Amino acid sequence: MRAAYRLLLLVSVAACAPMLPDAVAIAPLPTTPGVRTIEDPAPRPVPAPSNVSTPSAADFESWKQAFLDRHGGARRADYARELAGLTPDPQVIRLDRNQPEFSRPAGAYVTSATAPARIAEGKQRIDRVPWEVVQRYGVPSEILLGIWAQESSFGRIQGESDVIRSLATLAFDGRRRDWAEGQLKNALDIVVDGKRPRAGLKGSWAGAMGQTQFMPDNYLRLAVDQSGDGSVDIWGSDADALASAANLLAQAGWKRGQGWAHEVVLPDGFDYRLAEADRHPWSFWSERGVRLADGAFLNDGEQAEGATILLPQGARGPAFLALPNHYVIRRYNNSVAYALAIGLIADRISGKPDLTRSWPDDAPLTRDQRIGAQQALARLGYDPGGIDGVVGSGTRRALRDWQAATGRLADGYLTASLADELSRL
Repeated sequence: MRAAYRLLLLVSVAACAPMLPDAVAIAPLPTTPGVRTIEDPAPRPVPAPSNVSTPSAADFESWKQAFLDRHGGARRADYARELAGLTPDPQVIRLDRNQPEFSRPAGAYVTSATAPARIAEGKQRIDRVPWEVVQRYGVPSEILLGIWAQESSFGRIQGESDVIRSLATLAFDGRRRDWAEGQLKNALDIVVDGKRPRAGLKGSWAGAMGQTQFMPDNYLRLAVDQSGDGSVDIWGSDADALASAANLLAQAGWKRGQGWAHEVVLPDGFDYRLAEADRHPWSFWSERGVRLADGAFLNDGEQAEGATILLPQGARGPAFLALPNHYVIRRYNNSVAYALAIGLIADRISGKPDLTRSWPDDAPLTRDQRIGAQQALARLGYDPGGIDGVVGSGTRRALRDWQAATGRLADGYLTASLADELSRL
């Protein structure tokens, strides 16, 4: 039991940082809510060796003055006060460039996230989700418990980093400067406006805060004072944290009375090029022989929705009919594996049976294998959407096209052997 608990803590520590195979965690919602059908177009990290050099103090001071010139305005003196004496954190840069989620198979991530000890604790905490939150926002308790579990191990691990220092470091590093400077300005506003004292503005190394790991912009726009005490405390108040997460999902378009996805069984001869492509109503998929794995039925609302097939580990792994709420979860963190983990935690807490198909025990891909496969696909005329070592929708689409052109089963899943074969072409 103690070993299982340690595993849960390790998973939660990873969840506190942004899951970036597909985007930045808790990415800012656009002004008009809507669900993205592909990964966030934000720049993707390129893992680098862990021996990142210590940034120059003079260069950091120069960046701070430039930041104040760009964003200070009438608050320049207030911002300067909070940034005074600040130094960059080399550990933040190392973590930003070396995230393990780039290479882990989805099944390994999901299996860790849905460990029995976590599900048992989730069931015990079901009453901690205020019923009025569920009624107001329409997001099921189990989904909120999944986010709470995955983001902070039910509030136990929220991160102890100085959010302002972390975001200043990311902005100074420059890989995601515009995004990081915007988040830094919001974090400074939280302190300057008295919404949270600087000493209490703690979070992950990437600036995500509280029990449900909100970025500063989402805290300012979407966080909720559910407890009614006059402050929005996503760090210390379970009710505030859970209501804030529910509000984010509701604003992103959560559909009441519908699930997030269903495991499906695909027929022999299924055209795998249809996976992760256009969304279609259930009649489209059922006409092609797709059936629900548990033999149940979709409700009327789910049948009418546009849905797509997901193959997180290719044709050998479980297949899912992804409903609109799957993509809403990805507005919280735009990673297929993350959304699957949240949904499957919710399913297990609510008593639904485990998946009928096991996850393949695939080896993780090295960065060289991922880069090599992308380079090979590009050489062969199949655009992977960038040579960045991140196997996102562009790489999977290119791989499916190459597989189809070479007479292979076109499931778009990059295994180690396939990556090595591509690199030799």
